[in-house]
Amino acid sequence: MSQSIEHAGAPQKTGIPAWWVTVFLFWLGWIFMYADRTVLNPVMGELQKEFGLNGTQLGVLNSVFYFSYALLQVPAGILGDKIGKKKVLVPGFLLFGVFTAVTGWAKTWTTLLFSRVVTGAGEGTYYGPQYGLSSEQIPKKYRSLGSAIINSGMAFGIALGLMSSSWLVYDQGHSWRMPFYAMAVPSILTGLAIWFFVKEKKRSAVTADGVAVKKGKFSDLLKNRNLLLVYLMVFCSLFGFFVILTWLPYYLQSERGIPGSATGFISSLVAWISIPGALLFSTISDRLGKRKPLILILVPLAILSMLSIVWMPTMGGVIAALCIYGLVGKLALDPVLVALVADSVDENNYSTAFGLFNFIGMSSSILAPIIAGAARDLTGSLASSFYVSAALLVIGLCGMLFLKEKK
Repeated sequence: MSQSIEHAGAPQKTGIPAWWVTVFLFWLGWIFMYADRTVLNPVMGELQKEFGLNGTQLGVLNSVFYFSYALLQVPAGILGDKIGKKKVLVPGFLLFGVFTAVTGWAKTWTTLLFSRVVTGAGEGTYYGPQYGLSSEQIPKKYRSLGSAIINSGMAFGIALGLMSSSWLVYDQGHSWRMPFYAMAVPSILTGLAIWFFVKEKKRSAVTADGVAVKKGKFSDLLKNRNLLLVYLMVFCSLFGFFVILTWLPYYLQSERGIPGSATGFISSLVAWISIPGALLFSTISDRLGKRKPLILILVPLAILSMLSIVWMPTMGGVIAALCIYGLVGKLALDPVLVALVADSVDENNYSTAFGLFNFIGMSSSILAPIIAGAARDLTGSLASSFYVSAALLVIGLCGMLFLKEKK
């Protein structure tokens, strides 16, 4: 196909492989998307004071974002496979950048909720098309590693959002609105860079030897044993991750007595530690040529670390538990699961398969913030939410025992 971009891994005129450019820009994309998600969490106490909110309402504020985000996953994935992945991804990315600024401007509870709904919808166009584009470009022998590098943007974003928010508000004395303004501009610029510099492989109705391309059906994904088990695992994994992502700064302040200015740094340890963990385990996964053995090691360790966050009597113990969770938890597990999805479906269905993967995973993120907030209102503590998170990981681990894969 003369008009197609170079095959994955082939050098461009500049000498930089096309997939390197793709990996870098999608890494940036995750940085600013996760910074937008976490920039709110250190200042939840300030929002509670200004708008007179209770724990359940604070949970709702996060849940409406993830509801619209999850709702767009499957439609964005299907549409990306049909009309082109960048045509779906970039407009949504720009929309999220604009409404990040609108969130900071919001003067009423209704406007605040609406801005988070639209921001979530904008971000909802990213996952399926992004991993569809990257999976078709990254050479198969680097698939887990390439996904881990892209995924590490989530960790950088979590740290950036948590640390910049607590620094701007508690150390510099700015309003809770300032962190949202600070994240809006680079988010918009990143969306434009993806449009201009990420190359998309042109589709054809026939292969190079003239054979018609067989297009899979959406229902075929629901009949794929391995995919269903991976979807179960990602749902269970993301529930606990979003309990930590949403409520950990608040938990550290209200139940562990940590000053607000320190919660951003402590919470960000999960993200920082996850980077070497994800790169290490994804490299091992690629060399093994199999994903299941690592999953059966990482998930039990994540269960123990989740429980230890509550069990540890000292702050030093809690920090150690958070570091272990960062090393083996969701952010380290994700690249392995992403590679497993790519291993299990045809590339013509990548965007749809990844959209469904993230829809199911993010469905738990809708439930986690509000369940944790309601549990706090009922029990006076967030400890029960960590126990539920650990129990779900046990369920996901049991599902992984039935996974069948070939090297």
